[in-house]
Amino acid sequence: MDIWQLKIFCKVVELKSFSKAGAAVHISQPTVSSHIKYLEEFYGIKLIDRLAKEAIPTKAGELLYTYAKRILALRHEAESAMAEFQGNMKGKLTLGGSNIPGVYLLPKILGAFKKKYPRVELALVIRDTEEIVHGILAGDLELGIVGAVSNASNIFQEVLIEDELCLVVPAAHALGRTQRIGLDRLLKEPFIIREKGSGTLKSFQLSFARHGFQIEQLNVVAEIGSTAAVIQAVKNGVGVSILSRIAVSEESAAGLLHTVALDGIDLKRNFYLTWHKQRSLSPLNTACIAFLKQAF
Repeated sequence: MDIWQLKIFCKVVELKSFSKAGAAVHISQPTVSSHIKYLEEFYGIKLIDRLAKEAIPTKAGELLYTYAKRILALRHEAESAMAEFQGNMKGKLTLGGSNIPGVYLLPKILGAFKKKYPRVELALVIRDTEEIVHGILAGDLELGIVGAVSNASNIFQEVLIEDELCLVVPAAHALGRTQRIGLDRLLKEPFIIREKGSGTLKSFQLSFARHGFQIEQLNVVAEIGSTAAVIQAVKNGVGVSILSRIAVSEESAAGLLHTVALDGIDLKRNFYLTWHKQRSLSPLNTACIAFLKQAF
C-alpha cells in the first residue's frame, strides 16, 4: 500500500465513480480498479460496492477513508514543514469559508496571500457554517472561517472580525428612507429567510430569542440558500431580509438597497477562525492565520 493508492481510493469515495476518479487523477478506469483491488487484497476486506451506477464505500471502506484523509493531510503538512524549514513556503492550502467570509472577504485576502507565497496552491471551499465545521471535524478541512459559534467539543474558535446584521429592503420600499423600526413593524413585512445551517440565520435566531421573539412569528414568504440569492430576491421585490452589512455594502453604496436598524436589538456578530482542538496546525495554516489576523 502507498499514498498514491490511498489518494485514488479517496477520489473513488468522494466522486462515487471509478471513471470520474480516474479522470480526476489522470489515469484509466482499469488502473483505478486495479489499485482498489490491491487495497482490498492488502486489507483482506471489501472496500467498495458497485451499486447501480455508483461506487459506494462499505463500512470498512468508510473507516479506511477516515484514516486515508488524515494520512494525506499529514503528507501535506510534512511538505509544508520541510518547505518552511528551507525558507520556501509551499504546499496546498484548503480553506473553508461560510457564505459571507467565503464570498465577500476571503477571495481578496487570499489573492494577497498568494502574492506573498506564490508557490502555495490555494483552494477555497464555500459551504454553510455547519458544513464547514463538519469538514474540520472529519479532517477534510484544517482551517475555516464561519459566522456562528459551534457547540462541537473538539472545535476551537477565535474571533477574526466583527459584522452586523441589519434589515435590508429595496431602495424604493416604503421603508427606503427609514433609519430604524421596531420589531412589531418587521413582523408585518414579507420576509425572506436563510436556510437551516446558515450562520446568519443562527445569529439572527439568537438575537431574536434574547428579546422574547421567535422567527416563527415572521411572515416568511421564501427560504433561500445563499446570501447572494437573497440579495437578488430583495432587489426584485420578493420580500425583505436580515443580512450582513458586509454582504450588502456595494448594493447599499450604489443606492440599490437600503439598510434599516431594529430598535432595541443588538445584531452584531463575529466571524470566527475555526480549527480542530486536537490536531496540530501545519506551518502553512499557521502562516495563513497570522496573515488573516494582520489583514483584518
